[in-house]
Amino acid sequence: MEVKRVVKEAREAFESGVTRSYSWRRSQLRALKSILLEKEADIFNALKLDLGKHRIEAYRDEVGLLNKSVDHALKNLKKWMAPKKVDVPLAYFPGTGEIVAEPLGVVLIFSSWNFPIGLSFEPLIGAISAGNAVVLKPSELAPASSAFLATHLPKYLDNSVRVVEGGSHVGEQLLEHKWDKIFFTGSSRVGRIIMTAAAKHLTPVTLELGGKCPAIIDTLSRARDIEVTINRVAGAKWGPCSGQACIAIDYLLVEEQFAPLLVDLLKAKIKQSYKDPENAARIAHKQQFQRLSNFLNDSAVAASVVYGGSLNAESLLIEPTILLNPPLDSEIMREEIFGPLLPLKKIEDSIEFLKVRPKPLIIYAFTVDEKLKRRVIEETSSGSITFNDAILQFAVDSLPFGGTGESGFGKYHGKFSFDQFSHGKAILRRSFLIELSARYPPWNEWKLQFIRYFYRFNYIGMLLILLGLKR
Repeated sequence: MEVKRVVKEAREAFESGVTRSYSWRRSQLRALKSILLEKEADIFNALKLDLGKHRIEAYRDEVGLLNKSVDHALKNLKKWMAPKKVDVPLAYFPGTGEIVAEPLGVVLIFSSWNFPIGLSFEPLIGAISAGNAVVLKPSELAPASSAFLATHLPKYLDNSVRVVEGGSHVGEQLLEHKWDKIFFTGSSRVGRIIMTAAAKHLTPVTLELGGKCPAIIDTLSRARDIEVTINRVAGAKWGPCSGQACIAIDYLLVEEQFAPLLVDLLKAKIKQSYKDPENAARIAHKQQFQRLSNFLNDSAVAASVVYGGSLNAESLLIEPTILLNPPLDSEIMREEIFGPLLPLKKIEDSIEFLKVRPKPLIIYAFTVDEKLKRRVIEETSSGSITFNDAILQFAVDSLPFGGTGESGFGKYHGKFSFDQFSHGKAILRRSFLIELSARYPPWNEWKLQFIRYFYRFNYIGMLLILLGLKR
């Protein structure tokens, strides 16, 4: 499919005005819902081919989440589209103000290979809800999912939403064109390329990048709290695409006295839930497998492995692996891991440790200590914080999802997705009834005093000046 023609047709579709109506937005969202319901088995199959995901994992992390997101958008769309009245000071009487959500235009969405359906549909829901025409570029590293999107989206949606398949050369061609918004999910390396290209046209960009998401594990005393923590930590490391997720736990920070127990319990949890390859996704592709293998090629890192570490290049499987105290200057502690390798770092002051490192997408903290919670909130910076759980914040539509600093910028999910693809246009309405000469030259002290009162909203002073009772 010729890129230039696709961009031209998407622009024409938007300029026709069809995407602005409530009825169009609702019909396209309902079409997305139909795909999820009618093609569920095909989606499961694509995710199995691309990533080896079990169909229950595929439903939990992609199809089920998307059903929820579409339902939420359909339920709230009319409210999101409605103009929002704002207070206008009495000094502007007679006047009213409102904010109107206006579609940005034609938007380009780059989705990622680790959740190739979820990370295509989620921003698409927001872009359609906001009334935009869309060009979607799926990742070529998830070919079955890319083919699914290219085959089925055109059957269910109208030509205001287009899918363009291909490798990096196609991405480069797309970036040569002017867009009204670019939404990218992926690595910081490619994110920099996106920003550079967008700067030529002053195109606004949302970057969902990730980074090293730490989990602070406070010393817990109650057996129940420890058990739940182990379940949630393991689930947030080896559960979502075998750790190939920007929201997966990257490493643990734990007090020295608690580390041995934590390691033993995590080993037991792996054996119980994640040992069978059928219950976990495989490594996505050879480049990713090699990148993860390279972490373990460092002899000092390999020496820190206390569980797992086996690799199978032919089947692209890496065993869930625990590492205890790998060197801080090693690559595994400097780069985002994005895989089933879990370092534990013994440290007594996790807050100070995090303050000198790049801002992560999420900080997880498992603790009942309210003072520690306050310190995490007040002394650290991250896209978000989740206490005593992990991953779950991604599914809460009323919370924004997005990074800060090197973990990205821009937020979406729920109403935040709608806002991300909208321009809040300010509208002020006034009449010809009242006209104040103090706004215009020739200037005098009377006018200066009136303007002073005006900006202070000192209505008594303004009235006294107008009546000639005060100068």
